[in-house]
This record gives sequence, structure tokens and C-alpha cells, in this order.
Amino acid sequence: MADTVLVTGGSGYIAGFLIRQLIENGWQVHTTVRSLAREAEVRGWLQVDDSRLRFFAADLEHDAGWAEAMAGCSHVAHVASPFPIDVPSDADALVVPAREGALRALRFAKAAGVQRFVFTSSMAAIAYGHGKGRDLYDEADWTNLDDPKVMPYPRSKTVAERSAREWARSEAPEIEFASVNPAAVFGPLLSDDLSTSIEVVKQLLEGKVPMCPDIGFGIIDVRDVADLHYRALSAPGIRDDRFVCSGPFLKMIDVANILRANLGDQARRVPARKMPDWLLKLFALVRPELKQLVAELGNVRGGDSRHAIERLGWTMRSPEEAILATARDLIGRAIVKV
Repeated sequence: MADTVLVTGGSGYIAGFLIRQLIENGWQVHTTVRSLAREAEVRGWLQVDDSRLRFFAADLEHDAGWAEAMAGCSHVAHVASPFPIDVPSDADALVVPAREGALRALRFAKAAGVQRFVFTSSMAAIAYGHGKGRDLYDEADWTNLDDPKVMPYPRSKTVAERSAREWARSEAPEIEFASVNPAAVFGPLLSDDLSTSIEVVKQLLEGKVPMCPDIGFGIIDVRDVADLHYRALSAPGIRDDRFVCSGPFLKMIDVANILRANLGDQARRVPARKMPDWLLKLFALVRPELKQLVAELGNVRGGDSRHAIERLGWTMRSPEEAILATARDLIGRAIVKV
């Protein structure tokens, strides 16, 4: 009989695809949502064998519900983490819930006798604060928190992963701990509830980005992110490991070019020109939320995924497939009117 796994943040983008894959492979799945009022809605998205899926109310900042959610689980995939579109004025608004949520999940996992804990981190915990001298990063790299220009989100992911690793190593050495560190996640949609990365394609299709600033991100399909989590949960001998989860690094103009080359008239609002750096800096004077984009101008933060490929036999789709799957679902669901 397959093991029972807790997937935290069950209403999230990555978690949904992971839950599907686990159930398709015979696992029993527990998942957390902030409110059980969303259970019927999320079950409707997932379209899985309901007898294999149980929902529990729990959130990152409170103990209530975690013991019940962990009960009987041999494995945990801790996917839940705050990821807002807007940058908070106080970094602790992200850092504290991300760190405390990870440690809370680990404490309850230890108490429940969990054998393996897979933590969803990010390339944001790897590739920031290093200046412009590098363009490729792997599992040995960590975001440099001594750099004051590191924004709240990468700071939160770095603090959370480091804290979780250190706690697991010192307080729960019996637990096999690993992290998966995805880049920007695209691909098909489960629902109209959009993740932050999906908003990039949405805004390009809607013409809300008049020109493409000189920024970019590694591209990875959500189905491949879920599959890497699945492999990290199920492969033998995983302990204190870390897996970069990133395809090629593309600039925003590259994403726009893919959309225009493949979607015909549906991409008529997608920009075809690069934005001069000075213009983005000017916009940022009146729109403070753009300051995080100014900090990224010219940076290349590619991820080297060879370890996941070699250790786990993992493969990934092309960035074109991931981007176009996002675009076609946005259009097909009428989230974007074309």
C-alpha cells in the first residue's frame, strides 16, 4: 500500500499538480487550506479520486490543525509559502510567516514520525545578492543576505530554507530533508486563481506592458515542478539534498517573442520592443512597486538543473511549451479577452 503524504497549501498552483500526480500513483494525500470553506472548490479543480484526498484547515502562523493534518503521514511536501505580487514595505511581513511556517511544519512532522520532508524553496534562495558577474547558479549557491538590495521575497525564501535545513539537521536528524528550488513557474492552469508568475503572461497578452524591460527569469513548467517534488518524495536515499528546478533563463522580450510567434492575432497586444532602462527608472519614481524591477535590470540568474536530472532521472519541458500552455489557458478560460 502506498504511503500517506501531507501536501501543504493545497489550493496553490504547484501543490495542485503535485496532489494530482501523487493520487494518480496510488498515494493517500492530506492537504491543508486556510479554510475548509474552499474544500469543494479545490476538489473541483483537482478532479482526482476524492477517497484518496483529505482536507485540513491550517495556516502558516498558527498551530491549530497541524497535528491532525500530519497524523498518519510518512512524508510531507511543504509547498505553502507567501508570494505576493506587491512588495511589502517591511520584509518581515514575508520573512516571518515563511520561516515560522516552515519550522511549524517541521516540528509537527517530527512529532508525527514523518520520514521524509520535501521543502519547496525557490531560485530566489540561490541566485540573488551576487552582483552581475555571474549568470548560472547551482545547489551550492545561496542568496547573499548581506546585500541590502535583496528584496523581501528572495530574503524570505532564503531565511526559510536555511532555517528549515538547520532545524532539521539539529533537531530531527531522523527526517530525510530535501528542498526543491524552482524558477518562475508557468504551464497549464488548474483554476482562475492565478499565481504571481502567471501574471507576467497575462499582462503581456493584455498589452499592459507597453515595452519589455531588460529583466528575465528561469522558466519551468508546473508539471515538471510537481514531478521533481514527486521524485524527491519517492526516490530512495534522499537526505539533506537540494534540487535546482529551472529551465533556460529568458528575458521578457523572449517571452513576448514566443507569444507573438505562436499565437497570431491573439498576441496582437503583446509588445515587440525593449524598454530603455531609463524609462523603467522614471516609471519607478511614481510607481514604487516597480523598484524591484529596476533592481533586476540586466541581471541573468540562470539555474543549473543537472543534479536533479542526474540524481533523479528528471526531465523538463521546453520553455516554449510552458509559456504557450499558460497563454492558451488564459485565453481559453476567458481570463484574457483577445
